[in-house]
Amino acid sequence: MIEDDGAGVQNAGADPFCEQSGHHFSVCRDILGGRFRFESSSEALLHLVEVAYAGLPPHRLPMAVPEFRVELRLVPRQASPCVAEPPPVQTQSGAGLLCGVMDASNYVVLAPEQHRALVVASEDMLSHPYHLRYELIEFAVFTLATRGLGLIPLHGACIGRQGRGILLLGASGSGKSTLVLQSLLQGLDFLAEDAVFVQPESLLATGVANYLHVRPDALHFVDDDETRRWISQAPIIRRRSGVEKFEADLRQHHGGLAAGPLELVGVVFVSRQAADDPDVLLSPVSGDEFAARLSASQSYATTQPGWHRFEQRLMLAGAYQLCRGRHPRDSVDALRRLLD
Repeated sequence: MIEDDGAGVQNAGADPFCEQSGHHFSVCRDILGGRFRFESSSEALLHLVEVAYAGLPPHRLPMAVPEFRVELRLVPRQASPCVAEPPPVQTQSGAGLLCGVMDASNYVVLAPEQHRALVVASEDMLSHPYHLRYELIEFAVFTLATRGLGLIPLHGACIGRQGRGILLLGASGSGKSTLVLQSLLQGLDFLAEDAVFVQPESLLATGVANYLHVRPDALHFVDDDETRRWISQAPIIRRRSGVEKFEADLRQHHGGLAAGPLELVGVVFVSRQAADDPDVLLSPVSGDEFAARLSASQSYATTQPGWHRFEQRLMLAGAYQLCRGRHPRDSVDALRRLLD
């Protein structure tokens, strides 16, 4: 266990902008096709980086690998710390900077053109590691990678085999996580569960294959006692929506992580609706319907450079709707046929 040494708290009068704060430690990790160097005087903050990104397959994209630098700064505990859930992040931009702010002591400032970010967190935020990791550190990593590598950021999941992948899209509660879990159990490769990043020209998809978040009811479809025990013993996280899920670490050798980016060979819209014919779960989605459904599900991504090229290439790959069958295993069988 790495303990925070309390370093980095400066004399406000002598150094009002904290320009003299030293970086006593650093960690380098290959993430989303980029090289990230995290620097901090706080071992506790760097420990959260390791929790998130250690042990991931180093994905390589067909481009020069840029280096991104993220400074993590720990500031003194707030006078009136948030005892429950931290406030949600509010975003803002200007003067070439992007900002994500929880409060005056917890925020992210990014300079995308310089490939740099500053993450500031108060000492009491260490008691909220889920929010600190996902809403501040990951905010910086994902945004820098998206802008610096020209990737399309998508809210969705991706599974595959032998270098070929399927993009899974669907509303919250549609069953994407259960489908991904069953895909792992059936021997498919896991790329990402919640955030997928795609190079528009090549349709190469990358992601962070660290955790799988599943609702407790997903365990009803898991027959293997060891897998069910592994997931049920995982920590429970609580989404902003109030939904609670197990956070199962896939780096503990439970399932195959995609060794490299996957070339998308199709997109599947996952539906809550039961199939009219349980033997026919997949149905093609027409071009006009595809464009409308894709844009509606990815409002932020549609504003990014390269979106129209990505949309055209993905349409050519093929789009389908997946309805529910008798068991999630049947859905995995349908996806496997798309990958063959």
